[in-house]
Amino acid sequence: MDLGSEARFASYVAALGSVIGQAPRTDRLRDYCTGLILPGERKSVEPMAARTAPARVSAQHQALLHFVGTGDWSDAKVLAKINEQVVPAITKHGPIEVWIIDDTGLPKKGRHSVGVKSQYCGQLGKEANCQVAVSLSIANHFASLPVGYRLYLPKEWAEDRARRDQAGVPEDIRFKTKQQIALELIQGAHASGLPHGVLLMDLDYGRDSRLRAKVSALGLSYVAGIQSNVLMWAPGTGPKRPDKSLNNNGRRNEPDLISAKEVARALPKDAWRTIRWREGSADWLSSRFARVRVRVGSRGAIPAQVAEEWLLIEWPEGETQFSKCKYWLSTLPADIGFEQLVDIAKMRWRIERDYQELKQEVGLGHYEGRGWRGFHHHATLCIAAYGFLVAERAAIPPSGPASSALLPTSDLPDGYRPRGAALAA
Repeated sequence: MDLGSEARFASYVAALGSVIGQAPRTDRLRDYCTGLILPGERKSVEPMAARTAPARVSAQHQALLHFVGTGDWSDAKVLAKINEQVVPAITKHGPIEVWIIDDTGLPKKGRHSVGVKSQYCGQLGKEANCQVAVSLSIANHFASLPVGYRLYLPKEWAEDRARRDQAGVPEDIRFKTKQQIALELIQGAHASGLPHGVLLMDLDYGRDSRLRAKVSALGLSYVAGIQSNVLMWAPGTGPKRPDKSLNNNGRRNEPDLISAKEVARALPKDAWRTIRWREGSADWLSSRFARVRVRVGSRGAIPAQVAEEWLLIEWPEGETQFSKCKYWLSTLPADIGFEQLVDIAKMRWRIERDYQELKQEVGLGHYEGRGWRGFHHHATLCIAAYGFLVAERAAIPPSGPASSALLPTSDLPDGYRPRGAALAA
């Protein structure tokens, strides 16, 4: 790390330290963030202690464990201070364009780490023993930054007093779905005054019509993934009057409703266009898309209550069946360009980059503690380290060299051997 980067890191840490209390905490914060940024295969407390204080590994180990596991400091205040410092660096390269909701799985062994259970783990691509956290990131085409991160606590955990007490789950934490957690993160970011962007949601969140409605109530536009069977009124049509009669399934009759898949099937050949949206590692990414204006609303609604929105459909080149199509609903303006709509929908790749770098570069999934506070403290400090790296990249001229190691690596003490694998949870 050059002298300029060292000075910026010291200033960055001092700013974060201003919201966590006593000076010793700032020292621990600096050491923890340093350990997360330093090269190293494992970013759990023990190897970080060895790298940041090789002459007193045991004492450093205990100090960092206490700081992250039981330290009485506010994740929300530190995240707000990260935003205050990093967002201006990102917006030098253009305004914030999107907010991105997603979740990530962190594989774990055993059953005692807070929130762990057998559930779908995106990192592994299958159901496995893991913790799952919901996050909100803000992004433009240059960079992205997580601004909210919260553990999903499964119902069996939320209702188990003994496990809650052992993991230190706060009294006010109750079971909430991932969609409910996402809404709270969105509402918090909205209230904090962060620059607005179009909210991007994948299928797991976008298919929740109540979540979409509450996002709209906040004045935010969205591009939300939906299932092919979501019902809507075809282009140019809409509900005519409240219909209180019930069909055989006990639902109100709306004979004009058709599925998103049926809308796609009915489109003429000239509705489809090949659009490219981003340069990939080898070539430009492109696919075949169509878009139409539709109305999606509750049965029995009157036309004035059901606004038109975009249905965006991706039908990959070479596919002959509609089973491979992807569908999005969007409340972006009616006059938005086709290419711009696709470009915004596809900006979800930024959250994938966030998770990749948070896990591979700064050790998001390496925390070995079991408690609620430590889980969130570690994530906050990972975001702090990641935020500093984002700000440093923003300061490098386009023609400047990429920095592979922003901090100098300390020598490990003789005979040091890390535990390596995460503790059995």
